[in-house]
Amino acid sequence: MRGLLLILLLLAGNAQAADVLHLYNWNNYISAQTIARFEAQCACRVVQDYYSDNEEMLAKLAAGASGYDIIVPTGNAVESLIRQKALRPLDKAMLPNLKNINPAYLDTAFDPGNRFSVPYAYTLTLIGYNVEKMHELGLPTDTWAVIFEPEYLSKVKGRVTVLDSQRELFSAALKYLGYSANDTDEAHWKQARDLIIRAKPYWAAFNASSYIKELTVGNVWLVHGYSNDIFQANLDAQKAGRKFSIASSIPKQGAVLSLDSMVLHKSGPRPDLAHQFIGFMLDGKNSAELTNLIGSGNPNLDAMHYIKAEIAHNPAIFPAPQRLARLEMLRDLDRKQRRILSRMWTETKLR
Repeated sequence: MRGLLLILLLLAGNAQAADVLHLYNWNNYISAQTIARFEAQCACRVVQDYYSDNEEMLAKLAAGASGYDIIVPTGNAVESLIRQKALRPLDKAMLPNLKNINPAYLDTAFDPGNRFSVPYAYTLTLIGYNVEKMHELGLPTDTWAVIFEPEYLSKVKGRVTVLDSQRELFSAALKYLGYSANDTDEAHWKQARDLIIRAKPYWAAFNASSYIKELTVGNVWLVHGYSNDIFQANLDAQKAGRKFSIASSIPKQGAVLSLDSMVLHKSGPRPDLAHQFIGFMLDGKNSAELTNLIGSGNPNLDAMHYIKAEIAHNPAIFPAPQRLARLEMLRDLDRKQRRILSRMWTETKLR
């Protein structure tokens, strides 16, 4: 009898372990309520692991990490994973709500026909600023010139930060110079490097994380940053009763749009639960929770019915069609291009 009880307990434990979805996602990129509701719907558990950078995620997978059912990479990382044959194709018959996705975010260059990816959320890389300070100093907020030109930077020296990301910073410089963010001409990269080196003495730091807090407390007045971070900085400033507000704008020269998508990793043991999760997140109400939480852009048309009005009407989060046309998604670089850009990045940091 004791042996039978032990077998039943083991079987129950194995069944419980089997009903687990392994999600590898960005930090703070899904609300706890959304996870709890999905767990109740699927009678399963969601186990999450986190990354803060696409390169970190790709490196971990390359080192042998496995067992992830769903990953949420940015477009250029999706492109890399497809090239590595690391993803399972989607079964679209299991995803009827794929119709909710805005066609503008489908059939991308990194995954034509969306064989492997379903859009989840997006972020714009743009200019964030202290509204009162920029107005007081008479500085423009609609151009990358304010980040790169000494005539403007001299007025905010030591109060500016830029992202500690070679792709993002070089992309901003390339856009300002009139090139594509995906330009791979080495001569153009050198122009971008020289532009960055010229501006660097005026910047306080290369900063990809604490700039939110620095904006919130008023130590920094101008940033090259992510739309959802700048949204968060303004929320925090208002909660703290600061006598200033934080806003963001898309430079007239254009900017980078980072579309994060749900993909199925080949090593994931539960593609059935993974499809259930994607279907769940395609529901507008579930999708809207992330946007309401962190101010991320949302490619789900049905979600617009549930997104707070002040977010839905923010042009730096939901750009008008004419501005959307000036945004670019970054493409993956090959090994040689990565080496060249990394060398230039090192030169930039050392100067």
